Amino acid sequence: MKSTIKTRHEARAKIIKAMAHPSRLFIIEELSRRECCVHELTEMIGADTSTVSKHLSVLKNAGLVTDEKRANSIFYSLRCPCIMDFMSCLEDVLSANAKEHANILKCCK
Repeated sequence: MKSTIKTRHEARAKIIKAMAHPSRLFIIEELSRRECCVHELTEMIGADTSTVSKHLSVLKNAGLVTDEKRANSIFYSLRCPCIMDFMSCLEDVLSANAKEHANILKCCK
């Protein structure tokens, strides 16, 4: 594998790894609707502030979210809302998998 291709795949893997947690997927989905501060996300997720802050840090380090300080709060937003296109693709995969499993179950009855 060429060095540039390997580097690109490693960069993509970093982003996918950052998304690979249910709370982070939830955060991405919420930020696709509107910007939020840690306090709002903490209430929605039902976790403590430090945990939500860590999730946001992982997403920010991967380049998925940006932050903006306003007074005493930091507001987070999606850096590239097109990530929701990827989420839509994931839903298509889940649907196709469900159909395949349903067909397998029909054969077994």
